[in-house]
Amino acid sequence: MLSGEKLHQPMAATRRLLFYCLLPFCVWIRAVDAMTNPQDAAVLRSLKDQLGGTPPSWDKSDDPCADWEGVACNNSKVTSLGLSTMGLSGKMSGDIGGLTELVSLDLSNNSFRQSKAPDWFTTLQSLTTLMIEYGPLEGAVPSELFSLPQIQQVKLRNNAFGQKLDMSGHISQQLQLIDLQNNDISSVTIGSEYKSTLLLIGNPVCSASLENTVYCQIQQSGKPYSTSLANCGSQICISDQKLNPQSCDCAYPYEGTLYFRAPSFRDLSNASLFHSLEMSLWVKLGLSPGSVSLQNPFFNADDYLQVQLGLFPSNARYFNRSDVQRIGFSLSNQTYKPPREFGPYYFIASPYVFGDENKRAHISRGVIAGITTGCVFLVIVLSGLLTYAIRQKKRAEQAISLSKAFGSWAPSGQDSGGAPQLKGARWFSYDELKKCTNNFSDNNQIGSGGYGKVYKGVLSNGQVVAIKRAQLGSKQGGLEFKTEIELLSRVHHKNLVGLVGFCFEQGEQMLVYEFMPNGTLRESLSGRSGVHLDWKRRIRIALGSARGLAYLHELANPPIIHRDIKSTNILLDDNLTAKVADFGLSKLVSDTSKGHVSTQVKGTLGYLDPEYYMTQQLTEKSDVYSFGVVMLELITAKQPIEKGKYIVREVRVAMDKNDETHRGLSGMIDPAIRNTPCLIGFPRFLELAIQCVEESASDRPTMGEVVKSLETILQNDGLNTNSTSASSSATEFGGGKGALRHPYSDAFDYSGGIYTFQAKVEPK
Repeated sequence: MLSGEKLHQPMAATRRLLFYCLLPFCVWIRAVDAMTNPQDAAVLRSLKDQLGGTPPSWDKSDDPCADWEGVACNNSKVTSLGLSTMGLSGKMSGDIGGLTELVSLDLSNNSFRQSKAPDWFTTLQSLTTLMIEYGPLEGAVPSELFSLPQIQQVKLRNNAFGQKLDMSGHISQQLQLIDLQNNDISSVTIGSEYKSTLLLIGNPVCSASLENTVYCQIQQSGKPYSTSLANCGSQICISDQKLNPQSCDCAYPYEGTLYFRAPSFRDLSNASLFHSLEMSLWVKLGLSPGSVSLQNPFFNADDYLQVQLGLFPSNARYFNRSDVQRIGFSLSNQTYKPPREFGPYYFIASPYVFGDENKRAHISRGVIAGITTGCVFLVIVLSGLLTYAIRQKKRAEQAISLSKAFGSWAPSGQDSGGAPQLKGARWFSYDELKKCTNNFSDNNQIGSGGYGKVYKGVLSNGQVVAIKRAQLGSKQGGLEFKTEIELLSRVHHKNLVGLVGFCFEQGEQMLVYEFMPNGTLRESLSGRSGVHLDWKRRIRIALGSARGLAYLHELANPPIIHRDIKSTNILLDDNLTAKVADFGLSKLVSDTSKGHVSTQVKGTLGYLDPEYYMTQQLTEKSDVYSFGVVMLELITAKQPIEKGKYIVREVRVAMDKNDETHRGLSGMIDPAIRNTPCLIGFPRFLELAIQCVEESASDRPTMGEVVKSLETILQNDGLNTNSTSASSSATEFGGGKGALRHPYSDAFDYSGGIYTFQAKVEPK
């Protein structure tokens, strides 16, 4: 038998061995538990305490490197702060200087207090990229900023920097770009050391001593990169085929244009950057290596990097439909993410014509083979005819069922007239919409409201759509629903969200609309969408929305009153074109004296015409009032009622006509545009908004008059009012009988006939 001491010795040795084995694991657990360097963690916690509007994730954890939104780390040190459009407020903290290994900093488009450049501008020795665009900074740009040893890009456009820009001292050899557009700089001194890009467009100095210099022009540096076809020699392709840069075969590429909104470089001859984009595209889109062509990159008038893209099929002349659907979805919906140097983007595809690759020539090799082929062919024909007959029978039964469905929903003794007669829209089955939304999955839900829920879906042809599904309490009768979708299917205008189709089956009422990838105007104004709207774009959005409404009021037959105009019902497409939405799934009524179509009053608080409370009547001028509120939102980015204050009243009280620049609203203007040196047409835009929100409807302009005023604001500044979308005013179109047709009126055709309704407006 072993003694107690002898038994204890191996047990102690085992415990020591176990301790030493577990010690590294415990140390690792402790390291994970405190991922952020203590000094960096203290800096960010201090920043969180000083700023308002920090992301919710900053309150859920005490460890910034773990899961704080906008914070990136390497080896426990903070290396990047990406806090653009976060809605941050307060003073830019001097504590940021304590982040000794910070490489990239982006504080653009927030609501910081006006201040001079903070001290840490000149102390961040590891910084390569500084971005504070649409910011609050004033005074002089510290010249020491340009001598930081690692600095490569300084992007400070749309601040209020003034005085003299001094670049006569030492300049870092790494510095490639200084973007100071739209500040208030009146003089510049540039030393011989700096040979890279300097952008000063929109500063007073560009109207004086530097007017005709490269600094005051959009710069295209170096010979632009294009994908090389050198390996293909002198080979050429016929027709509209193009050379595949990988195989040198002729094929039909899927083409379009990429627009990069904020690339971090200006050198368009940098082959390594474009090579990384090519590789990223073929890898992430599942294409063959080398099957991507990039051509003619340049910076356009909006300072977006525009690149022509061609994607080639593998070992074939054509893509099949599923590949085009897959690739188009990834690019159009930004699920594809480019290399970070290229930043956010949007994509506009060119039409793709599919080839017929299924035709085969077969030559008979003998009588037996011929007889066999003939028999097989006969069987196929008979089978096809049988299948066709069965399908036609099912379609006829489905059509009868659909017609009966509408008939059964009509009031007793009335005939619904069968299935709706649609112009440019189609009927969808319940199963079809169920499939394209993944069984109405919560992951596909993109919105909700009193009518029900909105889902994003992809149809079998690849088209992305938004599907509004009415909930039980908001459904209409079949006759009313039919009348409405017949009317909506006849409304066609580039500034109205288009109706793709509808579903009226299995007790469901759904409307299918074109999908708007850039969300609502409200999301852009709040910073949630990541889309920045400068002042000129805001005017264009107001003009587009006004044109859509003017069409409804003056060119639709009968005229349509929207009744719920607000910033969440103005959507933005790929190109930030405004489209008015949400004039569906509501009960149609009319005004007997004018024959104007409206819907039951469901206006939103803050937008509703004050006269409605007295008259209980909706008119076109009710929409004008709501539109005026939206114009004030475009100026302030504030919601109509915020913290108990009504935007219309607040603007009226603050207005000062003696202030020629901002009319007394400098403290209310959206910080994202407040420091723009010249807000073109701002006084007239504000005056027009105030006219629209006059308490008496008779004092408000018509939507046609609003359109003309907004066009004048843009034209007076020499800007294009978008010739593809000319005025929607019925007067300008010659709306009367026998009037000359406006040359652009094809863009606004209303394809329906004359509707008459005999009912009066009744509030809910």
